[in-house]
Amino acid sequence: MHKRMGEAVARVARKVNDTVENKKDSLDLANCKLMTFPVGIYKAMRSVTEGIHRISLANNELKSITSRFVTTFSQLTELNLAGNYLHRLPEEITSLLHLRAIDLSRNRFRRFPEPLATVPALETIDLEENEIAEVPTDKLASMALLRSLNLRANPVGPEVRLLVRPLVPFDLLLSPEEPIPKA
Repeated sequence: MHKRMGEAVARVARKVNDTVENKKDSLDLANCKLMTFPVGIYKAMRSVTEGIHRISLANNELKSITSRFVTTFSQLTELNLAGNYLHRLPEEITSLLHLRAIDLSRNRFRRFPEPLATVPALETIDLEENEIAEVPTDKLASMALLRSLNLRANPVGPEVRLLVRPLVPFDLLLSPEEPIPKA
């Protein structure tokens, strides 16, 4: 087990070093078995955080994202957090003024992460395969740049299904309704 952990740590370190040394604009830490975002990465990437525009932390074991993560990577345009154990986002997510796309599919959200409704540049929100039943339709309707909201495989209520164009200027993706069983 220690050998596998050591290999995982080494893989993360290689990816971080590659991003820093080559001044890449993205950091891919998908499939690294991370339970938290490693604190050491903040120090290692200090010189390049302003240039990071895309981060993938997909398919890890994250239960939360800290406010420090959000404020450190303030120039993000894309954030992939799919396939984790997240159930909420820090309020500081609203400070990501350039964030255009966020993937929160296959997580543990029971309600729509409302701070997203005030992220000004957000165009795409993917919340497929969560446990969301209620959606703040009024707030979503006021998101000027939102183009796509994926709520497939969520137990959303019938009021969300009434959100159709021209009421909302974005594509709303929902799973087909289950037929009502006959008694």
